[in-house]
Amino acid sequence: MPTLRLAIAQINPTVGDLEQNSNLIIEYIEKAETLGADVVAFPELAVTGYPPEDLLLKPHFVSDNVSATQKIAESTGQITAIFGFAEPIEGKLYNSAAVANNHKIVNTYQKVHLPNYGVFDEKRYFAEGSNFPVYDLNEVRFGINVCEDIWFPSGPTNIQSNNGSSLIININGSPFSLGKREEREKVLIERSRDNAVFIAYINMVGGQDELVFDGGSLVVAPNGNILMRADQFKENLYIYDLQLPKYQKSTDPEASTRSKNISLTQNKKELKSIPCPTTKTVDPNEEIFQALVLGTRDYVKKCGFSKVLIALSGGIDSSLVAAIAVEALGPENVVGISLPSRFSSSGSKTDAKDLANNLNIKIDSIDIEEIFQAFEESLTNQFNGTKSGVAEENIQSRIRGNLMMALSNKFGFLLLTTGNKSEMAVGYATIYGDMAGGFSVIKDLPKMMVYEICHHINEKYGTDRIPDAILTKPPSAELRSDQKDSDSLPEYEILDAILEKYIEQDLGIEEILKDGFEANMVIQILKLVDLNEYKRRQSAPGIKITSKNFGRDRRMPISNKYRPY
Repeated sequence: MPTLRLAIAQINPTVGDLEQNSNLIIEYIEKAETLGADVVAFPELAVTGYPPEDLLLKPHFVSDNVSATQKIAESTGQITAIFGFAEPIEGKLYNSAAVANNHKIVNTYQKVHLPNYGVFDEKRYFAEGSNFPVYDLNEVRFGINVCEDIWFPSGPTNIQSNNGSSLIININGSPFSLGKREEREKVLIERSRDNAVFIAYINMVGGQDELVFDGGSLVVAPNGNILMRADQFKENLYIYDLQLPKYQKSTDPEASTRSKNISLTQNKKELKSIPCPTTKTVDPNEEIFQALVLGTRDYVKKCGFSKVLIALSGGIDSSLVAAIAVEALGPENVVGISLPSRFSSSGSKTDAKDLANNLNIKIDSIDIEEIFQAFEESLTNQFNGTKSGVAEENIQSRIRGNLMMALSNKFGFLLLTTGNKSEMAVGYATIYGDMAGGFSVIKDLPKMMVYEICHHINEKYGTDRIPDAILTKPPSAELRSDQKDSDSLPEYEILDAILEKYIEQDLGIEEILKDGFEANMVIQILKLVDLNEYKRRQSAPGIKITSKNFGRDRRMPISNKYRPY
């Protein structure tokens, strides 16, 4: 049986950086050619980065992306390179895979199935393809399709396999969320078995705004066995030798009329075996941690920053954000600021210092008491005759937000906010206060998951990077005497369960109440979620972890009177 040496280029492109992306692709083509690869495959829209969003509406960007594609094609010799780019054809734009060989673009494949749900809105930019080419190389035939195309049983994979392809190369920009890897693998196994083909699934890695691409590229055999699994969250080149049958003419007349054959040139060569170990899957908590680390690192660096600031309260949320930032950027690039007031417990001050020591980061302290008193005095006449309450509490948070932004502005550090998904869901955060900042690392992490990841970090490193005192004390905003989160909210185990049903599962109150929750409590939580859309719309972007994050996935109107409870 003929051998096809496939190189899987699991790269981390940057949206809009056409020059860097082109150079990265050319570098990997050269590596693959040195290793004797017949074909090297890159992710979806590798030239532009994914998702390029409204850059695709700029004609000069599309033109520059075509020029970059030509430059990449010219770098190919005997090797065949497959990479994603935005292809303009007769006034329409396509999400395409370029097939380059012998210094030129031999053919292109246009993505057929365009996702338009969740974080995807490809129909805003792209037209649907309608061609299903197959490619002949050294007695083997393979097909190429793009991302969503592989998810349809009767889609391009079926047509290409019916026309003699024994291998389908599927290039992707598939973002991470909890459970996504298992879902992908299930689909790929089904598709390989149904069509009796090998499938090479190539995914990108890296962070892009709220999205993290986790890699995990695969080679799946016709019987559904996973032959090779690439690392998650790591950029690398993987070589896999596929023993493929010689192609035979299709017996399906419809397939041959819908799918044209493209011949690729290459000299036969002797290959030395290159081992390609299959990596083990990581557990969900490690997946979450790696996604948060990669998303933070790439957001900071791709936005041109090198250092970050974090307000360290001594609480669990800011502690987790600090631990993630240290892993992403190194302790020398993370600065913590403690901002105590009259309501800050001595334990919280100590906990913040202990955390900084454990993480080996610099920590400074700015006492906000005098500033708080100045605010109180300035508002004496206006607040006269009113009872002290939430407005006074939030002044403290807004003082802290102003101070942190002043430091960010002065030194050019990116301020990381520390709110979790549970708090953001019900508005338990101060707009222009603790919500101030440039990136919200754990914005899509429910509170109970925050605890899980903190424990995971300590177990992973075999030491209490996050002090036990932080993990065991009741959570509190410490904006008034003896305050606890549970004064205003249900216990987080209950709150998170209700929020998951309402936000991620889109269940109504009747379905939620079937699980035995107290009706008035559920109504109050649902009201808080709906009323606080205006806050969330003004919050910093944050890393998508769950199946439905705020912003890209869940897009609710701010002015909204629908209240079915």
